[in-house]
Amino acid sequence: QVQLVESGGDLVQFGGSLRLSCAASGSAFRLYVMNWYRQAPGKQRELVATIAPRGNTHYVDSVKGRFTISRDNAKSTVNLQMNSLKPEDTAVYYCNARDGGAVDAWGQGTQVTVSA
Repeated sequence: QVQLVESGGDLVQFGGSLRLSCAASGSAFRLYVMNWYRQAPGKQRELVATIAPRGNTHYVDSVKGRFTISRDNAKSTVNLQMNSLKPEDTAVYYCNARDGGAVDAWGQGTQVTVSA
């Protein structure tokens, strides 16, 4: 099974920036659809951004223009650049990998806290 390890979460002030990274194990990374989800206290987990194997991206409306997802297939990593952060972005952020079949892997999560 694919193993995912996130990093980069931190406490940041309103309007600040953070870059989250997710490293994947194995040799099939280039075949996966990679997703970033987030879950705030008391709320359901929310899909934030998606990047397909060929680089097509999709964002939830609330982060469009502020967040950028990217991938490096040679390094088996996916990143989430988050700019103009708001308190409502506070959540645990999770990396997810899917291949439309048996692979549906999750990382352990990384905490992002945005102070007002």
